[in-house]
Amino acid sequence: MKNVIYLILLIRSVKSFGQPHRFEKDIQAFEAQDQQTPPPANAILFTGSSSIVYWNNLSQYYPDKVLLKRGFGGSELSDVRYFADRVIVRYRPKQVVLYAGENDIATGKQTARQTYARLVDLFHYVRKKLPDATFTFIAIKLSPSRRQFWPVMDDANRRISRFLARKPNTQFVDIRPSMAGPNGQPISELFRPDSLHMTEKGYQRWAPVLQPYLK
Repeated sequence: MKNVIYLILLIRSVKSFGQPHRFEKDIQAFEAQDQQTPPPANAILFTGSSSIVYWNNLSQYYPDKVLLKRGFGGSELSDVRYFADRVIVRYRPKQVVLYAGENDIATGKQTARQTYARLVDLFHYVRKKLPDATFTFIAIKLSPSRRQFWPVMDDANRRISRFLARKPNTQFVDIRPSMAGPNGQPISELFRPDSLHMTEKGYQRWAPVLQPYLK
């Protein structure tokens, strides 16, 4: 047991003296922004990967809501967990809206079960720190460029949906049907040329689906 504890402490010390986390500059930019403009209290906080980052006119869709956006592009669920204190907890939001998990799977390294486990870990941490905050997860979208991973993404979505359904004050928002055409496939014009990131038309599909879930 002592050897295990020593190993954990050793790993932590190596990390602390190693290279900064790849998103450290992004988080520092948020903190600098907060110094310039104090963030609103009791807001609905949006965080996660590039689907949040590129929703540039988010506030225009929900003008009657107090919103705060803290997404960082390319992030995985593990990154959001790593920075949870600095991008979620410190703001004391009344609701956390999360889009993440797609990059976890698209690396080819995370299975549906592992991605689900990452979400569960993040959820429990946020719920412990912010017991009254509503936790809202936006389903992992099916990006055309990542077609090979769709079965894994669907599996992860099912696991996450079932998990959140058993927890109070949580929401699973399935935006996938709104992005599909009559043939059941994603509508190409909702995506940029990279077939990954969304166009404004994509966000126009998301906005009314998400609307009823916002506090």
